[in-house]
Amino acid sequence: MWSGGAALMRSLAVVLTVTALAGSRGFGAEDQPQATPATWRVGVARRDITPKGPIWMAGYAMRNHPSEGAVHPLWAKALAVEDAEGQRAVIVTTDLIGLVREVSDPVCERVEQSLGLPRQRVLLNSSHTHCGPVIRKCAEVTYGLDAHQSEIIASYTQQLEDHLVAVIEEACGAMQPATLAYGEGEATFAINRRKPVDDGQGIGENPQRPVDHTVPVLAARAEDGRLLAVLFGYACHNTTTPIYQLNGDYAGFAQLALEEQHPGTTALFMIGCGADANPAPRGELALAQQHGQALGQSVDSVLAQPMQPVHSRLRTAFARVELPLVDPPSREAVLELATAENVYQQRLAKLLIQRYDADGALPDSYPFPVQVMRFGSEFSLIGLAGETLVDYAFRLRNELAGERLWVAGYCNEVFAYIPSERVLQEGGYEGGDAMVYYGFHGPFRPGLEDRIVGLVKQLMDQCAAGSP
Repeated sequence: MWSGGAALMRSLAVVLTVTALAGSRGFGAEDQPQATPATWRVGVARRDITPKGPIWMAGYAMRNHPSEGAVHPLWAKALAVEDAEGQRAVIVTTDLIGLVREVSDPVCERVEQSLGLPRQRVLLNSSHTHCGPVIRKCAEVTYGLDAHQSEIIASYTQQLEDHLVAVIEEACGAMQPATLAYGEGEATFAINRRKPVDDGQGIGENPQRPVDHTVPVLAARAEDGRLLAVLFGYACHNTTTPIYQLNGDYAGFAQLALEEQHPGTTALFMIGCGADANPAPRGELALAQQHGQALGQSVDSVLAQPMQPVHSRLRTAFARVELPLVDPPSREAVLELATAENVYQQRLAKLLIQRYDADGALPDSYPFPVQVMRFGSEFSLIGLAGETLVDYAFRLRNELAGERLWVAGYCNEVFAYIPSERVLQEGGYEGGDAMVYYGFHGPFRPGLEDRIVGLVKQLMDQCAAGSP
């Protein structure tokens, strides 16, 4: 693990090589602008959301002090799209560990008041970088924060809400005629991380388990052919390195490389169902850059080839389905848990007692949000909440085989791992052990996969039927 000023200088030196590496490895091809009749309107905006000073960093419980500067800025970026009928939607990407309902709901309420955009037309995604700031109420049991750090995080989270509202408003205020086109590439550095061990399931590298190497790409071009924005995704944790300098991990480096290769373009990364996948190899900042470079090359290869034009028809839907949890413990049992030797169990007990005192009971389910944005007949973007496992992407593509699907995880709120039925039965970190860090008394009940897939199908039918 790197720390201190010398490490920061080494990190910055790595960033300065992005342009040189892009050129020396033949990254991408020059755009060949061609005039095309515009059937959409598109607006793009960005906001720098890098914390202004030291802040506790999210993702790794082993960290024991706040951040030490930044390798590169963290961004909130917005892509607003509007079809020929005036139906508009906004996709927001953020270089963050994840948002929570206490952030997403107020942001969307404010946007509806200021712009008239209903909830179903605003999708918020986080890259899940483990080198960003802690967000208030996101996996709060993970971090042993004192009052001062808690105050810094609360202040940052409030500022973040303001930035998210502003970036959506700015994108909607910058609309211009454009075309949209869709394509898919491939990147191969993700590997499934669930590895059988003597007592169950551990975390390692398991090439025998499933992983999604698809790189979906949506390109927005001006009437003269200039690339205005490129939205792309990949299903893999942003966990290449646990350093103390803020950065976007491989997703951040991929965006940097694409924007360097295509001046004037905004590159937006949206993570897929990669909760059970890690980058390989990992452990150094240079590897994050390497993976970002590989992902950027995949995106650029898609841009360099003929892409599928997206017809001007947008339909959206949003709903929630309750995911039942196992029976909660009694208040007395929680009080006993408070005396456990494990510090995370102690923190969980404190949080559960606070909930008992405030509400008289613990929640027995979670209202899981699902969002669908259907772009003509070319593809549909499905936004699933939480740390979604890869089985969901594969099952949805299999059961909706007549549809081209872009299945994204970590959308709107990150409140827990979302295991498939297979992983729930296997157990292990993603199957239920990680629930403690998110402040839950236990895992989900069986049946959650069918509930989620069922709601996706319902919303897909709703969009196909033509409801805006």
